[in-house]
Amino acid sequence: MSLFITFEGGDGGGKSTQAALLTDRLKKSGKSVFYFQEPGTTLLGRMLRLWLSDPNRPLTLIPKPGAQLSFMEHAIDDHLLPNIILHGAAPRAELLAFTIARAQLVEEYLIPHLRNNNVVVCNRFADSTVAYQGYGRILPLKLVEMANEVATQGIKPDLTVLLDIAPEKGLARKFEADERDHFEKQVLDFHRRVRQGYLALAATEPERWLVVDAGQPKAKVAHVVWERVSRLLVEILGSENQVAE
Repeated sequence: MSLFITFEGGDGGGKSTQAALLTDRLKKSGKSVFYFQEPGTTLLGRMLRLWLSDPNRPLTLIPKPGAQLSFMEHAIDDHLLPNIILHGAAPRAELLAFTIARAQLVEEYLIPHLRNNNVVVCNRFADSTVAYQGYGRILPLKLVEMANEVATQGIKPDLTVLLDIAPEKGLARKFEADERDHFEKQVLDFHRRVRQGYLALAATEPERWLVVDAGQPKAKVAHVVWERVSRLLVEILGSENQVAE
């Protein structure tokens, strides 16, 4: 059987770090595991990622000799994405952009790998759209749910790890600033709504969510995540998949 694990949370929570640590540990334990991120991974996702980070920058497609069109982009750090929705496209355009990228990821990567009984780890998935566009941008939740349903084809994670952190601490981490530094009220209010959204989602499906205090040391967070994942491996994949601590 397959296993689908996602990482969610606000800025500065360490999603990329923890997703990479888990992926590496799963590989070392002998599992067939694949790591993806949103938006990204697919060509379409990378194009949208670039546009979302700078809506005024032209998207450039150039052909390589003997190859199909490939996308040339500057490196975009994952931590830039949440903030761009404060000044980028219209809320509904953002919603559609993220769900378009998700639909491509689901069709091109998730469905094939899950059908082949692999473990899939994804840095952000549909819950991000609910938290950021639904709660953060205050779009109707029903509208967000409808868009997600089209994009995901009904696929839901077996486990979603929420790396929870207060916006002030997370933003300080992100910008390598002091927690006492001033952040604009608009920014803080937005990130507080996002955090509220994530916690509300986790409360409605506690069996799917693992809420972890992301303010703890990295090794402690990784240990908490691995404890839950190792139990899930036994429950879903069978006792022969039990792994040592």
